Amino acid sequence: MKRREFITLFGGGAAAWSLKAHAQQPAQMARIGVMLAYSANDPQAKPFVAALKKGLQDLGWIEHRNIEFDFRWPATDPDRTRAYATELVGTKPSIILVNSTAATAALQQKTVTVPVVFVNIADPIRSRFVGSLAAPGGNITGFTNFETTMGAKWLQLLRDVAPERMRAGLLFNPITHSGQYFDLIETTAPLLGMEPIKLPVQDAAGIGRAIASLGGDANAGLIVLPDNFHFAHSDLIVALAAQHRLPAIYPFRLFVTAGGLISYGIDLANLYLRAASYLDRILKGAKPADLPFQQPTKFELVINLKTAKELGLTVPSTLLARADEVIE
Repeated sequence: MKRREFITLFGGGAAAWSLKAHAQQPAQMARIGVMLAYSANDPQAKPFVAALKKGLQDLGWIEHRNIEFDFRWPATDPDRTRAYATELVGTKPSIILVNSTAATAALQQKTVTVPVVFVNIADPIRSRFVGSLAAPGGNITGFTNFETTMGAKWLQLLRDVAPERMRAGLLFNPITHSGQYFDLIETTAPLLGMEPIKLPVQDAAGIGRAIASLGGDANAGLIVLPDNFHFAHSDLIVALAAQHRLPAIYPFRLFVTAGGLISYGIDLANLYLRAASYLDRILKGAKPADLPFQQPTKFELVINLKTAKELGLTVPSTLLARADEVIE
């Protein structure tokens, strides 16, 4: 074989080998940081993580193949939330998913470049996470649990199921609650002949005192406003409401499956499922600033008839007919 032919053959073979090797190289792995306001072993978080992973898998993102997850579980501890925000940003993830106001605020202080998608944030505009509904304008966007009429609907539910209860205690965390439900509640209450009572709480002892303050009043009921702090104390809140024989309206189903009376609110797992679409779009090059934040689209009414019976309440048939789930 002539030298020129050998060089050509070898060079062509090397080029072919190089192309083949290049084709076999795996696509770059996307890294998704996730910070959820639960403890790592909290069963409440499992369906949300499952919904997120399913949504991504449906869009072609398979764990250990082209994405990896890096979870942080601060529960509702503010110090751990800030520390984990620093850690996650330091790992230089492709994107971060977060589910609490406190954690979103902590991440906002740590980065203006890493994309952040939130779920279950009550009011991202008042919390100053985004500039407007249509144009977030920064590195943060996501899915809110805020819907302007919810406050009035919770008040109406309490009136429907316990018409003699004319005073409504509003349990909320003043640190994270932006007050978005209060205006409509205060406007609607006089029309229903009811009186709203604000009950700010920041710890378990405060929850105990707040609910006990209503316990001796046969004219009072309770409305628990959405907050991850209340998630963390859901069993305590439900137990105290039962102890003081208070009809209570909750924002999410998990309170009712734990023994609460009635919940009306968004389907939380659906938020995580929908959030996968934004993670997908951002990983493919979209900018959070250009993705309008989304409001809830799916709501569910859940009624616990066993709890109603224990409280001596008769749930109207019209309310039962509207329920998505009735626990007997």
